[in-house]
Amino acid sequence: MLRRTLLVLAVVGLLFTGYLFLPAGRQLFEDVRDKLGGTAEISPTEVTASTHTPGHPASAAVDGLTNKYWGAPTLGSSLTCGFDKPFRLVGVVVHTGVSTEPEEFRHGARPTRADLIVTSADGEVHEKAVTLTDKPGRQTVRTGISDVVSVRLVLRAAAGQGEGRPIAVGEVEFFKRT
Repeated sequence: MLRRTLLVLAVVGLLFTGYLFLPAGRQLFEDVRDKLGGTAEISPTEVTASTHTPGHPASAAVDGLTNKYWGAPTLGSSLTCGFDKPFRLVGVVVHTGVSTEPEEFRHGARPTRADLIVTSADGEVHEKAVTLTDKPGRQTVRTGISDVVSVRLVLRAAAGQGEGRPIAVGEVEFFKRT
């Protein structure tokens, strides 16, 4: 009788502990899968910008090339990318500036700080402040967010601003877990 009672109490205790730690345990499990699994690039099915300068539309930020760019006229401008099916977003790569060539890069304005606002299929919004280094090349932001349907990049600070210099985002790439 005592053994049976102790066994029932142990099972109830394990179930209760599992219930309390389920969200944290699930997050840890997904993080481990992100690190051990492969990744693949995923392209948005829709891209829009709150505003852009002439000749530098939102679509230039997701065209797969860094020789064109989305030109944002002011801080606070945003680029929104939508996806047709929810997926696990493990990372975002941002290429800032008008060019990957160092001399040309310095001749344009480029973001140095942004907010990444990710929306899941259930409507949950995840926000992440991102600091971007003021140098050409790819900059990776790790995310680890499930069931993503849209990602918005809001520009908060920039270097090299001046008259007639739009804030340039050369390319934004999204990676899912495979």
